[in-house]
Amino acid sequence: MTKLIYIAFDGTRFEIDAQDGSTVMENAVKNAVPGIEAECGGACACATCHVYVDEEWVEKTGSPEAMEEDMLDFASDLRPNSRLSCQIRVTPELDGLTVHLPESQG
Repeated sequence: MTKLIYIAFDGTRFEIDAQDGSTVMENAVKNAVPGIEAECGGACACATCHVYVDEEWVEKTGSPEAMEEDMLDFASDLRPNSRLSCQIRVTPELDGLTVHLPESQG
């Protein structure tokens, strides 16, 4: 299992043991992390799973692909470290990955 850390806008911290191969979004939904709506169910067709990847993890999570970039245009308060959590696949290398939830999704 890989540990994921979600930090809500108010500072509340959620630590989750995630199955490798799943997505950051799937684990948030499965564990009722507030602020991750995932209206499209992970199809990269909305921006309701928008997160900010903690700076120390940006390189390890990689850059958004074209389709994700297009969907991020619909997210509020975009930052250079913005990602859709449905597009970040959990791997052992991401153990301890920390993502922050935007205020607009809180």
